[in-house]
Amino acid sequence: MEKSRKKFIDVIDKAIVAGNTMDRDELLFSYKGVLYPVTLCSLEVFRAMESFEARSDDVILAGYPKSGTNWVGQILNDLVATFEKKRRDEEKSVSDEELEEFPYLEIGDTEKYERMKKLPFRRVILTHLAPGNLPKSIFKNKAKILLLIRNPKDVATSFFHFSNAWSALPSYETWDDFFVAFMTEKMPWGSYFNYLSEWNKYAADENVMTITYEELKENRDMGVKNIASFLGISLTGEELRSVVERSSFQSMKENSLKTHGALGSMLFRKGGVSDWKNLFSEEQNEKMDKVFEERIARTKLGAKLKYEVYCKA
Repeated sequence: MEKSRKKFIDVIDKAIVAGNTMDRDELLFSYKGVLYPVTLCSLEVFRAMESFEARSDDVILAGYPKSGTNWVGQILNDLVATFEKKRRDEEKSVSDEELEEFPYLEIGDTEKYERMKKLPFRRVILTHLAPGNLPKSIFKNKAKILLLIRNPKDVATSFFHFSNAWSALPSYETWDDFFVAFMTEKMPWGSYFNYLSEWNKYAADENVMTITYEELKENRDMGVKNIASFLGISLTGEELRSVVERSSFQSMKENSLKTHGALGSMLFRKGGVSDWKNLFSEEQNEKMDKVFEERIARTKLGAKLKYEVYCKA
């Protein structure tokens, strides 16, 4: 993960250039009732994605935007690469650059899914999609799914700063304007509350493991060990410690220009918990608390989020 990722950076650079030339109301399009950024996604790619054939040993990292998917993606890729390094070195017949694909399943071109057939086994695939918009083969073939969730107030706060920093997404003049959009389902990749509700239906499946951003921040060592165990990856204590060290916020931020290009400084802004307290008004707190209580609180994922701990002033 520390090496330069040419294809990733190329896609991001093109999205930045395209976003800079577009009006705000041109940046998003709708597919199956959900908004997506036109500089990254397209109707043609979504249609092509339906033919994607998942493998039983695929590792799918599912997380709503600004839940920490780039961070946990680093951990997953590092665990898999460390575990399979010897076999991959022996079997490698083409270069990493030739095999490289943009890590998010829904972002790319229509030929991406055909090329992905050539990727080595134990593919690590990231996605912001809700389960209903994912290829059916992911569930049919029982790919391993790591579901990453984060407290909704910090998701909203991080998404606000990210939207205003990246030209590929609509920006907002004020936090109040953004909060209205977030609460009225006008966000890229849809409503976070809908996302949690949909994924909750799969939270008890044996091939799904749920982890929260907050628990990983509190104890990264234990989180990495639990993820490795879920994936059936056996590493030495020293190998696990190395993965943990490379996944620190400071380490990833220092390497972000090489790994994420111009997007790096936008992705790795603070990496903390409870930044929402700097933005939310009392009225906004009450509104989100009410929606969470009505829709998410009594679900498996709702309990996992520890809302009372992380979202109450």
